[in-house]
Amino acid sequence: MEAKLTLKLNNDSISRAKEYVSKIGTSLSAIVENFFDNLTVNNNKSEFSYSPLVNELSGIIHLEENYDYKSDYTSYLDKKYE
Repeated sequence: MEAKLTLKLNNDSISRAKEYVSKIGTSLSAIVENFFDNLTVNNNKSEFSYSPLVNELSGIIHLEENYDYKSDYTSYLDKKYE
């Protein structure tokens, strides 16, 4: 069952939100509903869903199985602060 909800927001926020939804091809209602669902329904951390952009970018970088990121980061910091 759907119901109507009235929100009071500042004009700049509304303009930015309308521009955003037109770019991604959805509605403000869908964005707000998704936001409230994520706050209340999907409180289980194991059911966390990533944004489409994050899903698209995940797996782009392939590292060796034994890659030592701590050593690599330490080397980066050593060079940065020489």
